[in-house]
Amino acid sequence: MSTRPVWEERPSLPGRLAKGLTLSFIALIVLFPIYIVTLTSLSPADAVNEAGGLVVVPDGFSLAAYRELFSGGVVTQSVLVSLGITAVGTAVSLVCTVLAAYGLSRPGSLFHRPLLFMILLTFLFTPGMIPSYLLVKSLGLIDSYWSLILPGAINAFNLVVMRAFFMNIPEEVPDSARIDGASEFRILTRIVLPMSRGVIAVIGLFYAVGYWNAFFNAILYLNDNAKWPLQLVMRQYVQQGQSLTLGAAVDTSSGGALPPNLAIQMAIVVLALLPVLFIYPFVQRHFTKGVIIGAVKG
Repeated sequence: MSTRPVWEERPSLPGRLAKGLTLSFIALIVLFPIYIVTLTSLSPADAVNEAGGLVVVPDGFSLAAYRELFSGGVVTQSVLVSLGITAVGTAVSLVCTVLAAYGLSRPGSLFHRPLLFMILLTFLFTPGMIPSYLLVKSLGLIDSYWSLILPGAINAFNLVVMRAFFMNIPEEVPDSARIDGASEFRILTRIVLPMSRGVIAVIGLFYAVGYWNAFFNAILYLNDNAKWPLQLVMRQYVQQGQSLTLGAAVDTSSGGALPPNLAIQMAIVVLALLPVLFIYPFVQRHFTKGVIIGAVKG
C-alpha cells in the first residue's frame, strides 16, 4: 500500500482525461473569437454580406481589407505611431525601472526607506485624471508623444517585482566584484543584468503590452488626429462606428470594390492583436523564473 500523500500520487486516467477536456474547452473559448475575427477580415464582400455579420464558415479569401488599411491612410499612420511609442516607451521604462529597482534593492542606498515608502504608497493612492493633466500641460507635453510615455514610465508593481528579484541575488556576488574595484554601475551592467534576463524579458513584455494597448492618455493629451495610436483609431472606428479616411478608394470602374466596413473593422482588430500574439510565446518561458520566483522569495 502506498504511503505517499494524495497530492503526490499519479493522477488516474479519468482525472487526466478530465483535465485534458477542460483545458481543450478553455483553449477553444479563447481561440474561437480570434478565429471568427481573423476569418471575417479575410473574407470577400459577398461572404460577409451573405453571413450578415461575422463569418464563421470560410467562403472565399480576400486581402482587400488589409490592402485598404495599408494604402497610406489613418490606420497605416497609427500603426507606425503605436510601434514607435511601444519601442521607445518600453526602452525608457526598462531603463528607469532597472536603475530604480537596483538602487532600492541595496539596503544602504540614499533615502532607501522614504523612496520605497513613496512608491508603495502609489498602490493605494493615484493622482487622478485632472492633476495628471495639469502636470502634463505645465510641462508642455500636450500634443506630444512624450505625454504617452513619461507619465507612466515606471510602474510600481513592475518595480517591486524587479527589486525583489535583485534582492534574491546572493550578496557575495556583488561583494566580490567590489573587492576587485568594480563600481556599482559596472556591477549592474556586467553581473546583475546578465543574471536577470528572465525578469527583464517579462517586465519588458508587461511594459510593451501596456504601451501597445493604451489609448486613454491619447484621448487626454493628443489633439492632432494624425498622432493617434492604433488603439485609439480602433476605438473610434470599431467601437463608436465613426468613419475614417483610410486609403484611396478602389477604382470600381475596373471591377474592384471597397471591402465591407465589418471586414475593415476586424482587420484593425487583427492588427492590434498580432504583435502581442507574436511576442508572447518567446517570453512565456521566462514567467516562472523571472516573476514568480522573485515575487515569492521577495
